[in-house]
Amino acid sequence: MKNFVFISPNFPVNYWKFCYELKNNGMNVLGIGDQPYDELCWELKNSLTEYYKVSSMENYDEVYRAVAFFIHKYGRIDWLESNNEYWLMKDAQLRTDFNITTGFQAKDMDPIKYKSKMKEKFIKAGLPVARYHLVDDLEGCRAFLKKVGYPAVAKPDNGVGAEATYKLTCDEDLVNFIDTYDRNVPYIMEEFVNAQVNSYDAIIDADGEPVFETGNVTVLSLMDVVNQQDNSIYFIHKDLPEDTRKAGRATVKSFGVKSRFVHLEYFRLTQDQEGLGKEGDLVGLEVNMRPPGGFTPDMHNFGNSTNVYKVWADMIAFNHTDLKEGEHFYCAFMGRRDGKDFVLSHDELVEKYKDNMKMIERIPDALSGAMGNQMYVGNFSTREEMDQFYHDACLCR
Repeated sequence: MKNFVFISPNFPVNYWKFCYELKNNGMNVLGIGDQPYDELCWELKNSLTEYYKVSSMENYDEVYRAVAFFIHKYGRIDWLESNNEYWLMKDAQLRTDFNITTGFQAKDMDPIKYKSKMKEKFIKAGLPVARYHLVDDLEGCRAFLKKVGYPAVAKPDNGVGAEATYKLTCDEDLVNFIDTYDRNVPYIMEEFVNAQVNSYDAIIDADGEPVFETGNVTVLSLMDVVNQQDNSIYFIHKDLPEDTRKAGRATVKSFGVKSRFVHLEYFRLTQDQEGLGKEGDLVGLEVNMRPPGGFTPDMHNFGNSTNVYKVWADMIAFNHTDLKEGEHFYCAFMGRRDGKDFVLSHDELVEKYKDNMKMIERIPDALSGAMGNQMYVGNFSTREEMDQFYHDACLCR
């Protein structure tokens, strides 16, 4: 029986489904987390062979001892994953320290975690990337901005999503950024790209080949959602565009991805941009070597009539899956922000779209900055039907 150590299996809350499917495939699922066992959801408890509680997941020595305990009790560890961006570096270090070879090692992580180093891999995959400058001082940044012009974006070189991101529209913004950003954090500055963010979401087998592929479109910029406390809107493609599929597969090869669920992000230009391409072209943005965040895996299931938790667990256990996809839909996410005066109340919106709704949930506080406060997920057969839903959900008095 193979042993799978799942790091922090309790967050996000839907990750018990990965553990459940691993168990169904005959694996020992060994969890390590800092939440008391009695507070775990019953679905997760029933999916774990054993759970080791640490006082803090940030304490590497504690987590290391937990893995060592599992090895002593169950033997060699075959897999170790969190499927969580926050723990990817720790996952890789643990694999390296315990010679677990079924995932990225510590030496592999720089181009996976640092946006500046990702660009080299995107270029190798044949994709253009935004020009950039590693933030040093005011004069160095001014020299870069003289070349690319305003607006520009500054963000942590090793960061997630729109975390601590600045949009710079003039010299005053630049001076304010230089005066206020956290100098203990390396920052990257990039030319602004007029685009929507498109993703390639896939489960890649041990041979580097996809066993599942889909993708999403972010209608509102994540930077605006976070910084302006806007609603969050994105959707799963009914059918993945062929150029996204091609770019995604090329990126997987360039990064040497194997045996992973990935969320790879691209700009799709909304206008011609010198040095990057024509309207509609794809530009490399960043890679996330884990499933897309929040409830997006569930949206994959709804939009593709499948079960990506099982597909992933089948890839882990057997390196293939026999699970077939059913009918495809546009799967829409709407994260409404509290405090807005919407024309349709919550109850009115739910009543109007009750035949489309797949999930209606309050969003956990830990995710609300990027996803809003009240979530609606629904399936739609046509783009026109989905666009009408978004219009009704967003309209304010």
